[in-house]
Amino acid sequence: MFANYLIGLREGLEASLVVCILIAYLVKTGRKDRLGPVWIGVGSAVALSMAFGAVLQFGSNQLSFKAQEALGGTLSIVAVGLVTWMVFWMRRTARHLKSELQGRLDAALAMGTVALVVTSFLAVGREGLETALFIWTAVQSTGDGWNPLAGAILGLLTSAVLGWLFYRGALKINLAKFFTWTGGMLVVVAAGVLAYGVHDLQEAGWIPGLNELAFNISSTIPVDSWYGTLLKGVFNFQPDPTVVQIVVWLLYLVPTLYFFFRKPKAAGPAPKPAVTEAKAA
Repeated sequence: MFANYLIGLREGLEASLVVCILIAYLVKTGRKDRLGPVWIGVGSAVALSMAFGAVLQFGSNQLSFKAQEALGGTLSIVAVGLVTWMVFWMRRTARHLKSELQGRLDAALAMGTVALVVTSFLAVGREGLETALFIWTAVQSTGDGWNPLAGAILGLLTSAVLGWLFYRGALKINLAKFFTWTGGMLVVVAAGVLAYGVHDLQEAGWIPGLNELAFNISSTIPVDSWYGTLLKGVFNFQPDPTVVQIVVWLLYLVPTLYFFFRKPKAAGPAPKPAVTEAKAA
């Protein structure tokens, strides 16, 4: 449940910040009359994200077992790829997000109402589709009924409250640090989703090695125990993973965390200009 709460919180907060920046900019520049198109775009993006999640959930139920496993595994890998790109992108652009959005909004204001709707729709829709896909794959990997979905919804509600507090100026935190540390935790969650996606593809017969277990500690950490449930909910822990799952998990987690937390190298001093000596005639 905590992992899905974290997904909902982090992804939802990004969307909330985008909406707050757009609205605050219009209010501060005296263009409240243009808030309508922005809200239309936001509402359309939310509706599309919910519809996308519903299609994933109810559409997959009509498939055969192997088709469900193949779809779940493929979408898990896609979701991990999108989330990985997103956490790196947000860490790099968090400090400049406000100016970037305001520049886009200025351009949209100059173009008209439709451009405003499209700008807000795209800004929120990308986050919404990523959130719907990643939450769906995370829920499928934990397989714990409504608890994962409840955690994601609580995270989204928390992000909405935090977004409102940001807008009111009652809450000020270092967004760069927030997105860095939550991004790191999300990479750990994504590693578990990736490993489970590989297991789904093994169940579908797309990847061999289903019966080659790396270890089996089910007797030590039962899946139905409170600590087994906690580990599965937070890290997508599996007491009997295959060798392929462990290899994929390590190959993703270790280098991704390394590059994510690695500090960029400081630029060295500028080279001195070459001095050309003019020879006297």
